[in-house]
Amino acid sequence: MPTRTPDVIALPIKGMTCASCVGHVEKALRGVEGVASASVNLATERATIEYIPGVAGISELRHAVEDAGYSVSAVIGDDDDDAATPRDVSVLRTKFVASLVIAGSIMALMAVPGSLDWFPIDANYLLLALATPVQFWAGRQFYVGAWGAAKHRTSNMNTLIAVGTSVAFFYSVFVTLFGSSSFFEGQHAATYFDTSTAIIGLVLLGRFLEARAKSRASSAIKALMGLQPRTARVVRGEEYADVPIDDLAVGDIILVRPGERVPVDGELVEGVSTVDESMLTGESVPVDKSPGSEVFGATINTTGSFTFSATRVGRDTMLSNIIRLVEEAQGSKAPVQRLVDVVASGISEALITTEMGLLIAVPGYFMAYAVKRNKDEYEAFLVRLESLTLQQFKRKLAAS
Repeated sequence: MPTRTPDVIALPIKGMTCASCVGHVEKALRGVEGVASASVNLATERATIEYIPGVAGISELRHAVEDAGYSVSAVIGDDDDDAATPRDVSVLRTKFVASLVIAGSIMALMAVPGSLDWFPIDANYLLLALATPVQFWAGRQFYVGAWGAAKHRTSNMNTLIAVGTSVAFFYSVFVTLFGSSSFFEGQHAATYFDTSTAIIGLVLLGRFLEARAKSRASSAIKALMGLQPRTARVVRGEEYADVPIDDLAVGDIILVRPGERVPVDGELVEGVSTVDESMLTGESVPVDKSPGSEVFGATINTTGSFTFSATRVGRDTMLSNIIRLVEEAQGSKAPVQRLVDVVASGISEALITTEMGLLIAVPGYFMAYAVKRNKDEYEAFLVRLESLTLQQFKRKLAAS
């Protein structure tokens, strides 16, 4: 029985935020029948999958990713661009700057003695007003991401940030509203609005830097792709016709005039010229070309006109190979990065598990503490309730 040759495909994955997400996606993809290997790169948000056609397909891979709680935007090579847009980068910049400015203001107000004496009511209400937009406007994406993960019965970095900042924020709200009650009698009730806003601001700063780097990397690849002309002037009988690059075939005779870019790779047939190949080789001096010389797509014809026969078109040209190598380099992971992903995934899972445990334990502690502080009142209430019940029971017996 002949052995099937595996194919390699790259899928852009949306929704990953940490090494734990990488582990979830890789595990889901490797669980698909017919997948030989799967490697996910968090920085480029890309999964490189080696699979056997006929056994596994793109639809099965897409469903596996979606079942894990993430999404596939488009197959690499499609026209869809999944990199962060300038607007996305601008929104992240606005949010992290606002968050850090407010966090710094809260810290300054809390650190300087007497800085809030001018406020007519409890100063914590001012801190609450400053922290609320950060928690629910700037931090909205963490709640959305955490809810999406929860719907698929999993957790990620959004869960960690959403739960952690929510605990700090809502505890501070509780202190603000009930700090003067008997619940905190004899204790100093501190607020943590500075903590929640600072965490959100710093995480958004990291995501802004990441989005900006991805946007610049995408722009570099787009610039490479933009070097290739859209059409080529091809000999059709006795005339020349402008043909889209995608419709060119090996053996087509193509005319290139001075100042035009060579559309695809080929061998010069007629004419003499010099060609600027600096975009491929880095050499600034133009190269002389004569019949039999090799020409490459995206290079610039500088002097005379010439015709050449296409030898490599589409994804086989040197420019396409360079773009593919750049994309593969962005999507690949060094052995040390794989080790870091494993360690970071374990740390993320441990932090998320610990935080969820605290989320359950902290309210229980406060309830137990409240019961303990008001033990005498509860006991008196129960004694009175018992006495009333007995009296009512005696009345009913006497009446009967």
